[in-house]
Amino acid sequence: MTLADAVAHLSPDRWETANRLLIRKALAEFAHERLITPAQEGDGYVVRSDDGLTSYRFSAVQRALDHWQVDAESLTRHRDGGELPLAALDFFIELKGSLGLSDEVLPVYLEEISSTLSGTCYKLTKPRTTSAELADGGFQAIETGMTEGHPCFVANNGRLGFGIHEYLSYAPETASPVRLVWLAAHRSRAAFTAGVGIVYEDFIRQELGAETVDRFHDRLTGQGLDPADYLLIPVHPWQWWNKLSVTFAAEVARRHLVCLGEGEDEYLAQQSIRTFFNASHPEKHYVKTALSVLNMGFMRGLSAAYMEATPAINDWLARLIENDPVLKASGLTVIRERAAVGYRHLEYEQATDRYSPYRKMLAALWRESPVPGLREGESLATMASLLHLDHAGASFAGALVTRSGLTPTEWLRRYLRAYYTPLLHSFYAYDLAFMPHGENVILVLEDGVVQRAVYKDIAEEIVVMDPDAVLPPEVRRIRVEVPDDKKLLSIFTDVFDCFFRFLAAHLAAEGILEEDAFWRTVAEVTREYQAANPELAERFRRYDMFAPEFALSCLNRLQLRDNKQMVDLTDPSAALQLVGTLKNPIAGF
Repeated sequence: MTLADAVAHLSPDRWETANRLLIRKALAEFAHERLITPAQEGDGYVVRSDDGLTSYRFSAVQRALDHWQVDAESLTRHRDGGELPLAALDFFIELKGSLGLSDEVLPVYLEEISSTLSGTCYKLTKPRTTSAELADGGFQAIETGMTEGHPCFVANNGRLGFGIHEYLSYAPETASPVRLVWLAAHRSRAAFTAGVGIVYEDFIRQELGAETVDRFHDRLTGQGLDPADYLLIPVHPWQWWNKLSVTFAAEVARRHLVCLGEGEDEYLAQQSIRTFFNASHPEKHYVKTALSVLNMGFMRGLSAAYMEATPAINDWLARLIENDPVLKASGLTVIRERAAVGYRHLEYEQATDRYSPYRKMLAALWRESPVPGLREGESLATMASLLHLDHAGASFAGALVTRSGLTPTEWLRRYLRAYYTPLLHSFYAYDLAFMPHGENVILVLEDGVVQRAVYKDIAEEIVVMDPDAVLPPEVRRIRVEVPDDKKLLSIFTDVFDCFFRFLAAHLAAEGILEEDAFWRTVAEVTREYQAANPELAERFRRYDMFAPEFALSCLNRLQLRDNKQMVDLTDPSAALQLVGTLKNPIAGF
């Protein structure tokens, strides 16, 4: 690739489209979070800059949950009586005060916006696949075909740290095969933990293949080192070239770390960017790696200390699901994080607290693949795909409805029973909350119909909100104190506001399913669950899914305030940015 080829996607017309799409999203989500208040003017709306001299004009439909469906094509920018081109960087500078962007955060946020725009330009170069064609595609074709990223966050593809060559090599949408780098880590600094029945030597041979393990062992013995003194750790290539080879230079020099080279298998980066699907052997485990890249409010590292309890937490949750008749009947499964390995850099540990990025540079985990669990005729799709729109504005969800032959309401009901009912039951029966956004859930489909849901990203994302819950010692870290009035936000915010809000709007805009019918179906499935579990009636009264309103929890406000560490991990509920309330769309049913 020539130097010029690397930026071939950055053409004037694609840049104009990317800016239009991003400003459309910014207006919609910032209006939703009440950072800006569009004023009605004639048939449309206007938003003015902080100094009142620049105006953005657009048409929009307002939907349930204060959702602004802004028409991208209608969007124009004006100053001094003339029309100006749309420029996202100018937009954030013009509204810096309204958005609460500090002098410190603004330039870094603009860098994340620039990276997000560049990613959109790359996606615009890809062949135009319709949602209907994608619905016929395989699991990884769907995964790498997503174009939007997180539906709420405006700067959602920052990936600060990736150069353009690395973007083209490692971003999920580029679908570039990746071979992982393998390091030998001395057992005095490294630890491997695993779920029940997993033995390190056997596990590593299954994942790498005997030939590769032997090749790696030969590398060690060739340097006069004993393979028995080391554990093998898979590493993101970016992390090796940009961090470990320099930041961990002492460890390499002292042979605490030995670079063994690449493995044989080819992997594909997933939507979460640091998790890899084994494309050579789809039945083998996913590998999740540490990646010291700033993306969407966090450095995407992986803590060695956190890894130690990961397999135990996964085994605990899998047993809970297996032994609960409601969860089992829903078809819910989790793909367990079966094994984890972490490396402790003792000097950086002495110099930092336990939340420091310096403690999250070298660790990995292995997560089960959902592929072996498929039955005849079933296929997989990331749940994020339900919010995907193709170049013509047709939704992937709509394509599945068409393919299923079911009425839209019946299709939705099947999906809700698979995905939403287990979330309700986990909350009401166990005070257990997941982080069930589109990238953390895989849907099992048959002829376009959702058969069941698979939850993932367990150990880092689940919480038990009952302070008196009796948990095994190694699982206790998932217990958190959440005020009673904020507990149901785990469903109202994460499911209703951050996922259903968009799905309902897409289906309504396409004329597939009216908004009222969407929310009525959600209400019916909620009532159906409650009627089937009368023993939890007191909990249903205490935490009322049909309350007239709930607090509006704002995600962009977190990122605009501090885009390097959005949430204090020691007290996540204290970090919430709550601004007024939203009308509960199922309260009327």
